[in-house]
Amino acid sequence: MTDPKKEILIDSNPFETRLAITEDDRLAEFYVERKRDRGITGNIYKGKVVRVLPGMQAAFVEIGLERTAFLHAADVMENVEFEDESGQREEAKGGGRIQDLLTEGQEILVQAEKEPMGTKGARLTSYIALPGRYLVLMPTYGRVGVSRRISNEGERRRLRDIVSKLKPQGVGFIIRTVCEGRRAQEIKADMEFLLKLWQTVSKKSGESRAPALIYGELDLTLRAIRDIFGDEVRRFVIDSKDEHERTVRFVDEFMPELSGRIDLHTGPEAMFDARGIEIELEKALEKKVWLPSGGHIVIDQMEALTAIDVNTGKYVGKKSSEDTILKTNLEALGEIVNQLRLRNIGGIIVIDFIDMTKYSNRDKVYKALKEALKEDKARTNILKVSELGIVEMTRKRTRESITQSLLEPCPYCDGNGLVKGRDTIIMEIYKDLIKELPRRRKKAVVYVNPKVAERLKQGEDIIGELERRFNKRVVTKQVDTFHQEEYEIF
Repeated sequence: MTDPKKEILIDSNPFETRLAITEDDRLAEFYVERKRDRGITGNIYKGKVVRVLPGMQAAFVEIGLERTAFLHAADVMENVEFEDESGQREEAKGGGRIQDLLTEGQEILVQAEKEPMGTKGARLTSYIALPGRYLVLMPTYGRVGVSRRISNEGERRRLRDIVSKLKPQGVGFIIRTVCEGRRAQEIKADMEFLLKLWQTVSKKSGESRAPALIYGELDLTLRAIRDIFGDEVRRFVIDSKDEHERTVRFVDEFMPELSGRIDLHTGPEAMFDARGIEIELEKALEKKVWLPSGGHIVIDQMEALTAIDVNTGKYVGKKSSEDTILKTNLEALGEIVNQLRLRNIGGIIVIDFIDMTKYSNRDKVYKALKEALKEDKARTNILKVSELGIVEMTRKRTRESITQSLLEPCPYCDGNGLVKGRDTIIMEIYKDLIKELPRRRKKAVVYVNPKVAERLKQGEDIIGELERRFNKRVVTKQVDTFHQEEYEIF
């Protein structure tokens, strides 16, 4: 089996960056980052403990966000030096219980591990990790680890020996998958960069009072270069000239060997339209996904779990019903794994396969699903197929799913359904106006739902940016009878 043709596509404007990863020209993963609500995962904060909860073995920490963040006892180092409100420096010497490790009012250096989701605050850890190109620096954890995806034992030993000899005492490193085959000189340069970065973080932490942001993670484009853009990526294509120039500068400085694979999209049609990404994104927001055979899966995302139902649909097969069911289930599991990645579905997942009477067939489906999940970077745990065809599994969730990013609760049915979010609609209007304004003589009038009109006034000056760029007026008018997703341009 050959490696898929992998490309990274960046659609960027002053208000939003969207990233698509395609494999064999099919959308495999999707990320969106809006300038007004940049993600916080990876950010380092000096936080203040506002509440310790022995019953939950956790604490709430103020880090300067709308909601306090959550820190579990398992994510707290047992010997954490801190400064209390009086300015006295102390050391927590606990035995693992939250009440022994932290006290209210304590200041502590933490890193955001998971984004705030719904009504939940961000999840934190005091085990700081600073990712580089080939290594991840663990300044508070003195061991050396190697990515599980580097399978060759000889290479694992070689890399571990290099890092162990180069690293200062008392700090640890994780050797990333992209480090495989790299020379000691390249690894050393990455290590020195990370150690200097940690010195900067430590200095700023000592000078700051909680709550304070100490270090901000890279934005979506630069994270993709650092974390994803490796030898297996054939092209990195960007549709914005400014973003392309910024990316080239970053790559020239940190990984010049990859600069020849960065391209600027210059076609007359928007890149995501030309590559069919917009159509695939629309499909990724639908509940039903059709299979090539005529069967289909239905994905129902709820707050506590995601249920996925497999159906034969139009497929009737040519042999026995058991063979038809097995073929549908095997075909469905491949699509399910694709959808888990694309939609970034996390938490508890229940898959309801079509009932199989033979144990051997249930075992085939379980083993095939387990094998398919090896390609998923997110950590998963899967139980065997039950007699009723049910599979229970978990998938690690670190950011919002695609539906959480692009949709919001429906205002027309008391929140029982989902509609495209106002920010998503505004970005659609923005892109349509970029196409329309060059054809207009003087102005364009946009008719929108009142809530979308209100959001346009509250947010960034999107209309102003368009008027300055095209030297034409854009007038917005609200229509009370318009559905939230409805708009017209005249």
